[in-house]
Order: sequence, then C-alpha cells, then structure tokens
Amino acid sequence: MSKGPEKKIRVLVVDDSAFMCKVLQEIINSDPQLEVAGQARDGREAVALAESLRPDVITMDINMPHVDGLQATDQIMSSHPRPIVIVSSETREGTSSALRALELGAIDFVPKPSNGIDLDMRSVRDELTRKLKMAAKVRVVRTATRAKAPARAPVPVSASITSAASTPAVSQSGGKFPIVVIAASTGGPAAVMRVVAGLPKDLPAAVLLVLHMPATFTKQFTMQLAEISQLQVKEAESGESLQAGMVYLCPGSHHMRVSVTGKIMLDPGMRIEGYLPCANAALETVAAYARSLAVAVVLTGMGNDAAKGVKVVKAGGGYVIAQDEASSVIFGMPAEAIKTGAVDEVLDLDEISAAIERRVVKSSRLVPVGAQ
Repeated sequence: MSKGPEKKIRVLVVDDSAFMCKVLQEIINSDPQLEVAGQARDGREAVALAESLRPDVITMDINMPHVDGLQATDQIMSSHPRPIVIVSSETREGTSSALRALELGAIDFVPKPSNGIDLDMRSVRDELTRKLKMAAKVRVVRTATRAKAPARAPVPVSASITSAASTPAVSQSGGKFPIVVIAASTGGPAAVMRVVAGLPKDLPAAVLLVLHMPATFTKQFTMQLAEISQLQVKEAESGESLQAGMVYLCPGSHHMRVSVTGKIMLDPGMRIEGYLPCANAALETVAAYARSLAVAVVLTGMGNDAAKGVKVVKAGGGYVIAQDEASSVIFGMPAEAIKTGAVDEVLDLDEISAAIERRVVKSSRLVPVGAQ
C-alpha cells in the first residue's frame, strides 16, 4: 500500500510589515516540509488566528501596533498554546524584550537582518526553516507568568544555615563547599529563572549556570536573574574564585570550567560536540574538583549535552537531578541524562529548587573534615 504525501507543518506568520510577510511566506513555502497557514498583521489578529487556524508553529514579530508580540505570546501561551519562534530585529542585540518572549514560552528566535531587505532575509533561510521544524515537534506548555519563587518546603531547623558567609562547608570540607551546575537549552531561560528564584538567600553553595544562549543575551539575562534571585548573580569572569552564595552565568561565547584550585576558567574556543557553551565541560571539571559536593541539574533542552557530565558527577560521589517530561518544554537533555542511569531524582520544575537546597545542606554537613 503506497504511502500518502507527508503532512506539511502549518505556519502562522505574524508581522506588521506586508513586505516582511511576503518574504517569510516565500521562504516557508519554498521548503517542501512547510506551508503558510495564515498571516496576521498585529498581535490581536495573531491571537485570534492561533485559536481558529491551530497552526503547528507561529513566527512572531515583537514590535507591532495594537497588541505587540510579547502581549500576543503571553495570551497565546495562556489560552491556546502553540510553539512560537520569535522573528524580530529585537533578537539581534539581546534585548530584554527578546528574553521576555522566551520567558513567556516562545521556543526560539531568529534575528531579522539589520536592514530587513529581501536579500538579507533570505540569508537566514536555513536557520528559520530549521528552527520552525524543531519548534513544531515541541509539546508546548502553558507558561505565561514571570518567574516567582515557588513555595519551598522548610528545611529542618537542625540542618538550617544561618548565612552564606559562615557556611559550614568551609570548615567541614577543607575549604570546599557544594557546587551546583545547572544546564539547560531550549526552554531554558524560563526554567532557570524559576529554579534560581526558588533558591534561598543563605544557600551555602556556588551555582554555575550553563545555557545554550547567544553571547549577546547572557549579560541581559544576568540582570533579569538578579531581579528575581535571593542570591547574588553575576556573569562569570575568568580567574575569579568561586564563592558560596553566588550564581555565576557562563557567557554565551565561552566554555566554563573549574580549576583544581576552585577558580573559574573561561575558554572562548570552538563548539564542543556542537555546543557553545558546553555543559559537559563544566560538569566534568566540577566533578573533579568538588567530588561528593557536586550537584548536577539538567533542565529542559534539545540534544544530549550534560549526559556525559552527569556520569562523571555521579562516579565522583556527586548528586544528579533531572527535570521531568511533564514540565519540560522539550525533554531531550533530561531524557538523555536519565538514560545514563546517573540521575538520582526526576522532578517537576517547581520541585527542583527545594531538592537542590536539601542536597546542598546534607552534603555540606556530612563531608568529613579535610575531605578533598
């Protein structure tokens, strides 16, 4: 029995420029796996067509009249969620509005060329069609609220820590304290914000964040994290010594490692197994330095980055947490980590902050004096 033609991915194009709509339509329809299902000229129309047409994926501009792309993304992800790829000049410079779109549930972004002319737009054809196909496979999650600290189960009084400055990890582990590495990719900005927002101000650990995020975005994302975090947040700098009570975001242009003396090393090298930054690089060196004080957390993302690293963390006596499928935008990275057999807990996103705290408190109390 002959197979029928493969069903095409239906795309709703949202842009207030008639010219840009035409260019996007030509690019999308030229791909045999894609077709334009409809066009919207502002966010209000986009919300209505997202409901009536039920497209497989949406391209969304940000700057539009009446209802802008952020408001439209918020409404769509709250009521009739569909995978959204931001296609806007706002994404080129790593602005807060582009990050806000990702936080609201957009899957990915493609920057418009600086002058927006037809020829330049066609230069992003491959990136656009690739990301539309990827986004169409994602099981979207209703997520349209700015990250807030989730309610945390109280840590037993006997295990409580009074301040990061007097963390017992320093005196009980020969100067070392727990190091948490959080890795994420697609859907990562919103997930990381929720986890970081839930960490207590007296967490006696250093937290390293490795996200597959363009270099232009990490500085802005650092500022957004600082607004909602009870811990101090900074973009990591090469050569600085890790401190408990700090969150360090790896710059998108570098790999981050930890030296044998507990200092951050940044390497502006090539991609490792397709990733820049690469979570495996951070996890393997943290495991070597912190051993049983290492905590690996793998959040939503496409691909298998962190899978090698969690095995090294586990082999060194560390602890591994993975986000569950139900709360992941895309279950690639957590699923690959789970397959290794190294994962200790698989949790809903809103349970991960408390799990990190429990492990950090437990490990910093149990490590014997002078342990390396």
